[in-house]
Amino acid sequence: LHLSLRRQRQMCIRDRLNPNVTDLRLYDIRLAPGVAADLGHINTPSQCTGYAQENLEQALEGAEVIVIPAGVPRKPGMTRDDLFNTNASIVRDLAKAAAKVSPKAHMLIISNPVNSTVPIVAEVFKRAGVYDPKRLFGVTALDIVRASTFLSGIAGSKPADTNVPVIGGHSGVTIVPLLSQAQQGSSVSPGEQYEKLVHRIQFGGDEVVKAKDGAGSATLSMAYAGAVFADALLRAMHGEKGVKQCAFVESPLFKDQVQFFASPVELGPNGVENIPALPQITAEEQKLLFLSRDLREGRDVFNTVRAEFNRAREELHLILE
Repeated sequence: LHLSLRRQRQMCIRDRLNPNVTDLRLYDIRLAPGVAADLGHINTPSQCTGYAQENLEQALEGAEVIVIPAGVPRKPGMTRDDLFNTNASIVRDLAKAAAKVSPKAHMLIISNPVNSTVPIVAEVFKRAGVYDPKRLFGVTALDIVRASTFLSGIAGSKPADTNVPVIGGHSGVTIVPLLSQAQQGSSVSPGEQYEKLVHRIQFGGDEVVKAKDGAGSATLSMAYAGAVFADALLRAMHGEKGVKQCAFVESPLFKDQVQFFASPVELGPNGVENIPALPQITAEEQKLLFLSRDLREGRDVFNTVRAEFNRAREELHLILE
């Protein structure tokens, strides 16, 4: 939903090529029919249709998977609060329509700030009486993609064979890469190299914003990561066993601290099949998880995720009217 940004269009290309996609529907406030016509010339068997702004419910009706990358991208100087103020109402409106005409769809939320937009979708579906926590995902796949890319650059390994689980949330210090769980993790020297790698994974988006000199944020890498997650879910929905991806979901892990938490989840036909317990993590990773690495803000992962959730909840009475 919402295709005007480059990342959405790139994601649509990958989805058009996905053999598990039979009916690809595009929606935006403008240009969706034209983008669909362009994609429709690709010689794959899936149907591709674009819907104009006034046809949102028609676009969503009966959908099994709904991907929401809608909203404004981050620009230099923008905070997560700035993103929330713009993107929250967009996500709300799309979620309202989805809850009405496709209440059993798997909802994949890419719109930032994910730590806040996912709870908004949950609340919309709860108010409609159709909330199923197993079918709501905050897509954090870009954190895993970055961790794989950056670690493989140090280890000299193939990125596809370099698997780094990333837990916590999807913003700054809430992103906790478990480098110890990667076979190549031992290639990283303790101390400065480890800290620089963790910081690069946590703030990779800033690196792209700076490199683009204010012209945009991560689009192509986000499109790739979103398509990877969507493909994994589709494969699980079609019966493939043992499909695991990290995602920001309603979780029993640390439930006394936060309602939503990102970790590896096992996917199945109905969404979240299982959320395994976390593996044994190192002292350094425990510090990332439990202690503040942002001394100015004085927040650990749980406090930050909880604050962003509460911020969303406090705003709900305004944006859900």
